[in-house]
Amino acid sequence: MINENKIREACTSNRDRGFKLLMDNFQEPLYYYIRRIVVSHEDAEDILQEVFIKVFRHLDHFRNESSLSTWIYKIATNECLRFFNARKEGVISAEEIQEELIGKLKTSDYVDYENELAVKFQEAILSLPEKQRLVFNLRYYDELEYEEIARILGSKVETLKVNYHYAKDKIKEYIINR
Repeated sequence: MINENKIREACTSNRDRGFKLLMDNFQEPLYYYIRRIVVSHEDAEDILQEVFIKVFRHLDHFRNESSLSTWIYKIATNECLRFFNARKEGVISAEEIQEELIGKLKTSDYVDYENELAVKFQEAILSLPEKQRLVFNLRYYDELEYEEIARILGSKVETLKVNYHYAKDKIKEYIINR
């Protein structure tokens, strides 16, 4: 990944070139971050497109109070939450959303279905409450520090550590008992 300062400089000097650099560096990791949350390739693509539209529209408002990646992940997280909230407003319960996500996982090319443990692991993650799932994904897959996750999710570090701990315990329990 190219240095974030170079991306910001490029965005300032030539917005189109800078935005291309930004997309080249963030498109793939953001896609997989979103995909781990919503599972469906189509939904992930739609949300990713919304994220980049918002980033492009609001790039001038980025105030350097955090890293560029933190700001972009926060936008991606908010778009994922907006996606789920829109579904909940359509009278779909959180449990129904989880069941649907697990169903999509089983029909997806996202996981190697030859590996039963990998499937159970993904199902376990999808069965977590929303906040724990976000924290787990950011920490486990994206390998972000708790401080950065706190900036993305607007939470306290201690709360995130507890959420991550509970998520790990629930995942272990899910895998053992299924």
